[in-house]
Amino acid sequence: MITQPLLRVLAACAMIGAFAACTPTATRESPGQYVDDSAVTAKVKAAILAEPGLRSLQIGVETYKGAVQLSGFVNSPQAKAHAGNVTAAVPGVGSVRNDLVVK
Repeated sequence: MITQPLLRVLAACAMIGAFAACTPTATRESPGQYVDDSAVTAKVKAAILAEPGLRSLQIGVETYKGAVQLSGFVNSPQAKAHAGNVTAAVPGVGSVRNDLVVK
């Protein structure tokens, strides 16, 4: 039969393991960071689509720990710079990596 102190130790170990599984690492986000990054990605996509000169489904947006990467194609160097500026102005964006390619 398992005693009450042993049950407490087992429960504590299970909780520690559950919390450790949710901690971020250098290559993995915590659940909270993932949700935050998803919200930032959505805001950036909306901001880009709201700009008349940037309305393009050829611009991809990915966010990891607040760093936003733009990829895809635009028609001019001005559009590339504008997309970077629009992205940088979105709340929650820590940095912008503008990998857009001018066609």
